[in-house]
Amino acid sequence: MKAVLIIAALILVGASGAALVPAAEPIRRYLPEATVALAVLVLILAFLQPRRRADPPEIAAEPAHPLPAMPETGHADAEIVHFLSMLQGKGRLVDFLMDDINAYSDAQVGAAARVVHTGCKSVLQEHFDIDPVRTEPEGSTVQVPAGYAADEYRLVGRIAGSAPFSGVLVHRGWKTSMVKLPKLLRGAGDGLPTIAPAEVEVR
Repeated sequence: MKAVLIIAALILVGASGAALVPAAEPIRRYLPEATVALAVLVLILAFLQPRRRADPPEIAAEPAHPLPAMPETGHADAEIVHFLSMLQGKGRLVDFLMDDINAYSDAQVGAAARVVHTGCKSVLQEHFDIDPVRTEPEGSTVQVPAGYAADEYRLVGRIAGSAPFSGVLVHRGWKTSMVKLPKLLRGAGDGLPTIAPAEVEVR
């Protein structure tokens, strides 16, 4: 197709040159019609020439984003176990709860409970600021205000209408304003920590 267009362009140039030659009077008579015809032919051939398809736009490569670090599985569980180990270390709480106390007398259970109470209380006081939700003595009549925090009160008995409520304080409740637990450093593949190691007396 390109060759045809070149030939047609050469014919037009040749015809234009012939019009300038004085001896070519017969040719000049038909020159306007021939020139128009050739021009139309060039236009038709130009439109019929197959168009090149535009190359598809290059898609910019997405920059590589690092995957977000997966949270360490079981980290909260490990901290709970670690706190339980502190209660066991100072108050022998796990020993007391996992033992079968039916084989012991009330005096023996009471003596063991005193050790558990002293040790576990020291752990709580060391790592928490614990205060009662209500400061009134248990058994006194109290008012539960409107808009009370749902986690600070558990209402029992005949409940009708909406707050404020009046009732007898059965339990003062407990809340904390500070938690100061030690941070537990663990690797991604570590299992749960031991509550209390086995003690072996080597002989």
